[in-house]
Amino acid sequence: VEADKMDVLIVGSLAYDSIASPLGAVENALGGSATYAGLSCAFHRNRLGLESIGLVGVVGSDFRQQDRAIFEKAQLDTKGIETVEGETFRWVGSYEGSMAQAITHETHLNVFEHFEPKVPVHGRTPTVTFCANLHPAIQLSVLDQSQPVRFSILDSMNLWINIAHDTLLEAMKRVDIVVINDGEASMLAGQENVVAAAKTVQKMASIPTLVVKRGEHGVIALHGNETIVMPSYPCPEVMDPTGCGDTFAGALAACLASGEGDMTTEELRNALIHATVTASFTLEAFGTTILEKITQEAYLQRYDAFCAISGISIESS
Repeated sequence: VEADKMDVLIVGSLAYDSIASPLGAVENALGGSATYAGLSCAFHRNRLGLESIGLVGVVGSDFRQQDRAIFEKAQLDTKGIETVEGETFRWVGSYEGSMAQAITHETHLNVFEHFEPKVPVHGRTPTVTFCANLHPAIQLSVLDQSQPVRFSILDSMNLWINIAHDTLLEAMKRVDIVVINDGEASMLAGQENVVAAAKTVQKMASIPTLVVKRGEHGVIALHGNETIVMPSYPCPEVMDPTGCGDTFAGALAACLASGEGDMTTEELRNALIHATVTASFTLEAFGTTILEKITQEAYLQRYDAFCAISGISIESS
């Protein structure tokens, strides 16, 4: 391993989630955007020949040893995770009906409230930096500190659109790829039609590549002047959608870290297929349990099935 290189650097939250859905409930399950993205990225490590995936985040003194062990088992570089006195970030939420949107009941930022990420970790230059869902001012700080070799990717949420709109647009202008969902695209653009909203958002922040997640309706990606439209993987039983978007982004980052030079539409399409298929596993159980134990065999089976359903010719990659 080159001492000064890191394939993917993920900056985001590490949290404990308490979630209820029509199919059950869980308390204090390991969660957070950096957790889901990191485990998703790690799953693709061997397939793509990646060596180092680093997490940057903050946890409290209550962070469980068994959860650190999950990161270790996934061979994630945790040197960028700070442990400080106090409690780890906690989120309490539920899902109803179509489960398209989480209902937040409680958010306790705890030690996350004063989080100031320090990147890159030990001076190592990432190929891809993923700024997971964070306040856009923190994302800008990460972008100031990290000059990835290939791409910077940013995710966001409706809260920041409401309370930090201009800062978010500034951060979006600084990255190569923005990943948001259809509701956020509509909010930013002030347009209901998702295609029109995506095109408006891409122009607003001069975004080279915009990926709009549409839940069970799939994905629309604008890459320069080209448009990619892709369905979702049909999951008959959705138990817990928490972390699906972060799983999606983690897989996307992994795929793009394995390439070099300018991104072709074909490379993006292939990465989006892997991102979609990986996220479909997260839906099927509470927390990160399935992400921790997907087998390559089960994954490739679903990947082939998705390509067949979608009429996409299968690439060996």
